[in-house]
Amino acid sequence: MNIDWAALGSVFGVSLVATVALVGLFTLGIVGLSKSAAPTGGGTTGTGSVAVARTGAYVCFALCLAAVSYGIYMIVA
Repeated sequence: MNIDWAALGSVFGVSLVATVALVGLFTLGIVGLSKSAAPTGGGTTGTGSVAVARTGAYVCFALCLAAVSYGIYMIVA
């Protein structure tokens, strides 16, 4: 039984990078949503930064969904 160590290392490296990237994107989405829910001081509303944070969070979640969907597609196909 021969093990192709180069292929095994490639699979490990790609899966490690993909996992870290996916978790990082999801974390950025959570941070974006928590920034929008944070109370603002001084009586200002800050609606511009809230809208940017919420939009960024939704983009991060959409990218996570796209990556997971592509992974499922690759497994099924």
